[in-house]
Amino acid sequence: MVSPAPDFSHEDALMARGHRIVAGIDEAGRGPLAGPVVVAAVVLDPAALPSGLNDSKKLSPARRESLFTAIMASAMAVSVVAVPPALILARNIRGATLWGMAEAAHNLSRAPGAALIDGRDVPPGLPCPGHALIGGDGLSLSVAAASIVAKVMRDRMCAIMDCDTPQFGFAGHKGYGTAIHMQALTLHGASRHHRAGFAPVAAVLRACEGAS
Repeated sequence: MVSPAPDFSHEDALMARGHRIVAGIDEAGRGPLAGPVVVAAVVLDPAALPSGLNDSKKLSPARRESLFTAIMASAMAVSVVAVPPALILARNIRGATLWGMAEAAHNLSRAPGAALIDGRDVPPGLPCPGHALIGGDGLSLSVAAASIVAKVMRDRMCAIMDCDTPQFGFAGHKGYGTAIHMQALTLHGASRHHRAGFAPVAAVLRACEGAS
């Protein structure tokens, strides 16, 4: 069965309650062993909604790039926050992601009156009321747009990481714990891009300390 496409009904409902500016917020990269978590906040223009917005995971890389361009050209405001591995270690992955979501909302050039957040948590410290939407990137156009922006920006960052440390192949696996990545991690040890608090990386770090 084909899942229904996201729509603007959640935004319309909030606007009808007086929240003129509604932001969608989503992240990319909670699960990988390396690289940042990237959070995006997007305020779409109701009069210029890009066609074909959907959960970034349901789109091909080429389609994500095309929609990224359309979002950046038409949105009223876009904000991106990259949460680095050091902050993920300090705050844990959930806390770091929620912090990034609040920062992204604060950094929007148009102050939001309300925010739709993908997931079950409303981040503390938002500049406006937040509304959690489980599966929001498949329900709300604004959250879907944020998911696309976050994914495209993170993939580009992984390509830069790949240039910095090509032995790990970040451009291909994007930091996820694939067999190729695990082999490289065992062979070369952890890089500055790895998340030291994640169990497979921590195990490699302990092994390296034991061998020294």
